[in-house]
Amino acid sequence: MRLVLDAGALVAVDRRDRTIGALLRVAQQERVPALTSAAVVAQVWRDGSRQANLARILAGVRTEGLSPEAGRQIGILLRRSRTADVVDGHIAVLATPGDRVLTGDTDDITALLATRVVDAVVQRV
Repeated sequence: MRLVLDAGALVAVDRRDRTIGALLRVAQQERVPALTSAAVVAQVWRDGSRQANLARILAGVRTEGLSPEAGRQIGILLRRSRTADVVDGHIAVLATPGDRVLTGDTDDITALLATRVVDAVVQRV
C-alpha cells in the first residue's frame, strides 16, 4: 500500500490540518511510501518562504513528473472516462491496487480509478 496525495491533501498539509498531519506521520512511521504528481505540486506551491510545512512534507514524498508515456496513458484515460482534468488523470494513473488516494475530489478520482479498474481506497481530506 502507498499513499497517493492529490492537491486536497497537500492543501490540507499547508493549512496545518491535524488529521492529515497525523495520517502522514503514522504512514512515515510505518514506512508507507507516499507519492504525488509534479502537476499537483504546481497546483499548490505558491511561496516556499510561506509554505515551510508543505516543503517539509514534500521532502519525504516521491514526486512523479509527466513522462511522454504517462501523458499518453492519461490522454487515453481521459478519453475513456469522458473527463478532461490532466492532474486528476495523473493521480489516477499513479494509483495502483491497494493504494490510498487522499483527495478533496473523491467523485472524479473514484470515476477515473473505476475506468482503469483499479481497486484503490479514495479518502476525502
